[in-house]
Amino acid sequence: MPDITNLNLDYERPIKLSEDVYWVGAYDAQAGSYANPYIITDNDEAVLIDGGSRADFPSVMMKIMEIGLTPSSIAALIYQNYTPRLCGSLPHLEVIIGRKDLQIISDRANHMFIQHYSESAKLISLHDLDYRYRFSSGRTLRFINTPFSHSAGSFVTFDEKSTILFTGDLFSSYSTELGLFLKLRLRCKNCEDYPNCPDEANNCPIYNILHFHHNIMGSERALKYALDQIAPIPFNALAPQHGGVLYDPEDIILICELLSSLKGVGIDGVIGDRSFFNLGDTSPIRQRLGGRKSPEPVTIGK
Repeated sequence: MPDITNLNLDYERPIKLSEDVYWVGAYDAQAGSYANPYIITDNDEAVLIDGGSRADFPSVMMKIMEIGLTPSSIAALIYQNYTPRLCGSLPHLEVIIGRKDLQIISDRANHMFIQHYSESAKLISLHDLDYRYRFSSGRTLRFINTPFSHSAGSFVTFDEKSTILFTGDLFSSYSTELGLFLKLRLRCKNCEDYPNCPDEANNCPIYNILHFHHNIMGSERALKYALDQIAPIPFNALAPQHGGVLYDPEDIILICELLSSLKGVGIDGVIGDRSFFNLGDTSPIRQRLGGRKSPEPVTIGK
């Protein structure tokens, strides 16, 4: 990825991340932050990742057409989870793309939600594709499951050609500042008191990332598992759904280390250090309502 730290980027236009890879995002006034749909083009074929909310649709589509793409060149829509900020524009996309063979690609666990947005396209699971999407040219996208980071069907997408890893909510941020590419200052890297910036900066990028994961991810184990899953992938940049793209190796290592040591994530922040011995004890319910004895532990296979 080129040195883009000093470029005066125009966020009203598509922004190139790599050859044939573009940010086509939009400012979400309701959320007060930017969402990051990305489009990968390959000759006359394109794939849109996390296409955006219903309100984002006009801006996203204008950027796509400004690249020089016709909507009908989009062969697949990839949704890395099922939230409205990603899927809300799906009905509009189906209409303007107008392809009978349009594919909606996601984990099977997301389909039960995504189907309520879709009216015509075929839902394809990662498993059905053997966790790969291949363009007509042979260019390949790989899908890697990161369950419960944040939803059961969350996953990330690796473009083997550009070596960009599209990470969804993983590595996302609460930041409301405009800045697609995140480069940490040396002072930030050495700071040990987030978010109390010694320089009195209004927006701490590291705290915004940590705070997002603390609240959004399912648990410490889920977050660490996701980091384990992406560790072997030969990526050179991390492109999240919210916040800035990470491309500096030192910054990526630091954020990964901080996330791997983050405590109180998701349900762990609710339970704390309490023992699981009494959690889920249904005896008070049985005493009040009666009924059969406690069942043996249940395991449900996939």
